[in-house]
Amino acid sequence: MNHLIKYILSVLFLIHASQIIGQELSLEDKIPFDASIRKGTLKNGLKYFIKKNEKPEDRVELRLVVNAGSVLEDNDQRGLAHFTEHMAFNGSEHFAKNELVDYLQSVGVKFGAHLNAYTSFDETVYILPIPSDDEAIIDKGLTILQDWGGNLLFDSEEIEKERGVVIEEWRLGQGAQMRMVQEYLPVIFKGSKYADRLPIGTKETLETFEPETIKRFYKDWYRPNLMAVIAVGDIDVDQMEEKIKKQFSAFKNPKNERPREEISVPDNLEPLVAVASDKEATNIIFNLMYKADSEELVTGNDYRKGLIQSLFTSMINQRLRDLLQEANPPYLYASTSIGSFITRSKSAFSCFAVPKPDDVEGGVRALMNEVKRVQLHGFTASELKTEKLNLMEAYERAYNERDKTESVGLVDELVNHFLEKEPVPGIDYEYVFTKKYLDGIKLDEVNAIIGAQINEENRVIYLTAPEKEDVMLPTTEDLLAWVKASDESEPEALQDLVLSDQLIQNEPTPGKVVEKSNIEGLEVTAIKLSNGAQVFIKSTDYKNDEIQFMAHRSGGISLAEDSDYWSASFAANVVGLSGIGAYSYTDLQKVLAGKSVGLQPYISDLEEGFRGSSSPKDLETLLQLTYLYFTEVRRDETAYQSLMQRNVAFLSNVMSDPNYFYQDRMAKILSQDNMRGGGIPTIEDLQKVDLDQALFFYKDRFSSPGDFSFWFVGNVEEETLIPLIEKYLGGMPSTKKEEWVDRGVRAPSGMVDEKVYKGSEPKSMVNMVFTGEMKYSREDSYYLKCLSEILDIRLVEILREEKSGVYGVGASGYSSKSPYENFEFNISFPCGPENVDDLVSSALETIQEIQEKGVSDENLNKIKEAQRRDQELHWKTNGYWMNVLKTYHVNAYDYQEVKWLDQRIEDLTAKDIQDVAKKYLNTKAYIQVVLYPEE
Repeated sequence: MNHLIKYILSVLFLIHASQIIGQELSLEDKIPFDASIRKGTLKNGLKYFIKKNEKPEDRVELRLVVNAGSVLEDNDQRGLAHFTEHMAFNGSEHFAKNELVDYLQSVGVKFGAHLNAYTSFDETVYILPIPSDDEAIIDKGLTILQDWGGNLLFDSEEIEKERGVVIEEWRLGQGAQMRMVQEYLPVIFKGSKYADRLPIGTKETLETFEPETIKRFYKDWYRPNLMAVIAVGDIDVDQMEEKIKKQFSAFKNPKNERPREEISVPDNLEPLVAVASDKEATNIIFNLMYKADSEELVTGNDYRKGLIQSLFTSMINQRLRDLLQEANPPYLYASTSIGSFITRSKSAFSCFAVPKPDDVEGGVRALMNEVKRVQLHGFTASELKTEKLNLMEAYERAYNERDKTESVGLVDELVNHFLEKEPVPGIDYEYVFTKKYLDGIKLDEVNAIIGAQINEENRVIYLTAPEKEDVMLPTTEDLLAWVKASDESEPEALQDLVLSDQLIQNEPTPGKVVEKSNIEGLEVTAIKLSNGAQVFIKSTDYKNDEIQFMAHRSGGISLAEDSDYWSASFAANVVGLSGIGAYSYTDLQKVLAGKSVGLQPYISDLEEGFRGSSSPKDLETLLQLTYLYFTEVRRDETAYQSLMQRNVAFLSNVMSDPNYFYQDRMAKILSQDNMRGGGIPTIEDLQKVDLDQALFFYKDRFSSPGDFSFWFVGNVEEETLIPLIEKYLGGMPSTKKEEWVDRGVRAPSGMVDEKVYKGSEPKSMVNMVFTGEMKYSREDSYYLKCLSEILDIRLVEILREEKSGVYGVGASGYSSKSPYENFEFNISFPCGPENVDDLVSSALETIQEIQEKGVSDENLNKIKEAQRRDQELHWKTNGYWMNVLKTYHVNAYDYQEVKWLDQRIEDLTAKDIQDVAKKYLNTKAYIQVVLYPEE
């Protein structure tokens, strides 16, 4: 960016910030509502919120928010709040059956990926992101919201057809977790309607309700005084306000309307305790919650208290994460939170842990002892300093990106404001308020939080676990005894630890730039360093506070011999958890407090490298971390043992879950049981991981930095970056250049039909995989992707809408040059076991229809418009440019042909898709793997 422009923007920033500070934000004042948001209430009670936001350009996020969910259902309506949401896509005043989805697809809006909705206990929210560069599309979008809000038809025939779809969604949610939820929910929500109002409802109701029953729900609760319309995006606010008034002012509330009561969860004097187990469960999960009445955020004092709570939960969770780094960690995961307890009228301090199967009590006691330690001794000064730095950095990052914030995040804030009265003061206020008051928060104030959260009353305790003959599960009495013992324990205080923030102890020897050129037309600078490393720099203004970083070298795990495969597979994870230089993993996180930087080494099958990002101010830290991951990885026996112990604990019961079992079997079938073909490792596999061999392999793969290629994309200045890459990347050696090895992992040929039996629920999973060798071409790879998009549309129309046999179905297709030229095309869907054969036949007939008759112009235009719209957004993101530049470099594509990524859309024909379907999808020879319940 031009230096003059940057200077002007910095001056404007200072003026703007000083104006806010000049308001002398008072703790007693009410939290303001963001003045950039237009809000209003129509005479019928409907509220609206409108905000102009230009990221992404030419898009607007529309929402219809209904303050009604499953908790308002009558006894004969269980599941019908959610069913109503489904019917919103099945016929309304202005859109006959399927016309709504057809229209939106024609303007580039994808069903599911973009267009969506959800129903929870207390609300239903309809999600509609649409292009805003065409007034006709905006008008249609508001008409869709209008129809959802008051003009659904509830045609009896469409209700009958949708029953099957919703029951398939119900079926999808069945399993160990749902069975255990149904055991503990009546206990933890004792005396509340929430206990028996899960949004999905009951199968009996879904199968038998009369149309008048769902119409009654819609009439009672879909009314303007329970609704909000929200529009955030690249729009004219005045015009949008007029359109909303025109579309929604005619809505009327029903006579004798039912009161919208807030359903409560009663207080409890004695703890509510539940233990639920299931033979298909994989992990033990412990929860302890201390309920309290919710407090509304109204004044600056309330906002400041929220900052204190954020510091509190961050510090206690960091302590819980620190315990994971022990050689024998007490649990697989643990955390705490302060937030909603399902109902809006109650909040809870929640303590959560996943104990190891062989020491449930130890895991629970470890979690509760840390809570007790904080209760007795509080936190240390250095912990508070660290979390203040992290919290302020998060606000600074959000403030720096205030003009580049995506609309979807802003619209979600407004949804929460309408439903839960969450303040929306805007990032200007939040940043300046936090900057003014965060530093003054005292340690005693943070330490006092826990005293306000923990009480003898209103405790809720529950544990879920696998049901195994060799595992003795705790009783409710055991859980109460463990918590009581922790209440009475007196753990020692933690010692304050102050760390140096100097990452690098010995300054690196720099290299030099030996070649520099520009890639014409792409505004990319290509650099070659004296050690042979190649660096590509693209400066963008898509984000103000983001630089994305990537490094790549060919090789990967393929270079490990079979005897070292598992050590090589875990090498990057071992290094990532061991820290670098003088710092352990835990200490490194503390040293990096307040910095917007992240870096992760990776080793995949065919390559190794780094993925990371930073703010412009922390760019040097990013390069320092890169240098240390090349030169100073640590041997940390404790970190290694921690990683292995947690993996062993997780794997001990993972195969009891039908989904994991099926995924593992799929991987083995597709690779013909090759150890490198994926799948879930066994405990015996983990025992083959050797720490020293893992470190040796990592160091070998990262021993020659000069053979790597590096990419920097974002708000980066070359004059700042080049000296840093000379210093931290240019002086490291180039010792050897290697390429990946083809280890011969291949899918079986011919027709493969395998049935997998696992689980007790009457549900199946189908995967149909077409795969084989090919002469690779970028065109065919693209056409396979397009074929999958066409099949997404057609399979939803046939398997879901016509046959009511699935809730969701998807297709995916791609091809690859490495390690051999091949393609893979997959169709997958869950369904009832009794419907497998019929749905598979329909999927095959759909493929054959495309092979024989081709693709309709209507569907071709749908996927082309969706791709055009996606590309408009992709070209304005750093991540997309990063991946494009890497792909073109690694594959030696001509950079001048980058625009082919757009042109291919315009050139795409129906015949291209038909031809690729004929060429690669042999409906007589493919791999079919189906999960069935155990007989």
